[in-house]
Amino acid sequence: MRILLLAPLALVACATTADSRAESDAELAKTLAGRVAGAPKQCLDDIQLGSPQFIGDRTLVYRQSERRYWVNTLAYACSGMRSDSIPVFKLFGSQVCRGDTFDMVDRSSGIRGPTCRLGDFVPYEKPGN
Repeated sequence: MRILLLAPLALVACATTADSRAESDAELAKTLAGRVAGAPKQCLDDIQLGSPQFIGDRTLVYRQSERRYWVNTLAYACSGMRSDSIPVFKLFGSQVCRGDTFDMVDRSSGIRGPTCRLGDFVPYEKPGN
């Protein structure tokens, strides 16, 4: 009897995850519309980065300028990425690199959430001048 009760819950969880992933993919596509991906970089100077836009639980988008956005797909999902949280990076120098970690901190309580690990930085630019 318990197995039958758990099976519907597992299906709901899978459907919710798939729906969430589809929403994240659609938001990323909308954000990057009209831009073309360039060659990934392992590191960026920290001065190039402002506050990221969080998309789903694996993607950060940094707007360097109106023409160039940097997209970082995390090494693994980070459940604490929410608009009411602040990423606190652990920097060792003046660059942010693939493999570096950051903690998500709740903006109102100051409580640290999960630690997340960066992937490569991929530039997306509007073609033209």
